[in-house]
Amino acid sequence: MRIVKLNRYLTDKTRERVLSAQLLRSGTSIGANICEAGYAQSKKDFVSKMSIALKEAAETEYWLELLLEGEFITQTQFESLYADCVELIKMLTATINTTKRRIFLEEKI
Repeated sequence: MRIVKLNRYLTDKTRERVLSAQLLRSGTSIGANICEAGYAQSKKDFVSKMSIALKEAAETEYWLELLLEGEFITQTQFESLYADCVELIKMLTATINTTKRRIFLEEKI
């Protein structure tokens, strides 16, 4: 929701629409893919959905960096949102790696 609120702020207050639309798309896609992973048909499908979420989180970091460089958001806003992205990336990476190890072990048996 923080991404949705930032998008609203950027479009209403700064009239910035291009970068904020990209940020909204990638930022909300993270949660959508995580939700979809909960209904995965297999562990490999789960890894695939979580990997998409990871890619979207990395893209979200990029858009935040551009918004900071373009002076559309403050350093404080950036640091808070960027920290959330980094945390999500760590969690997604750990989840993906753990699941891949489990798949590998199951295939060895």
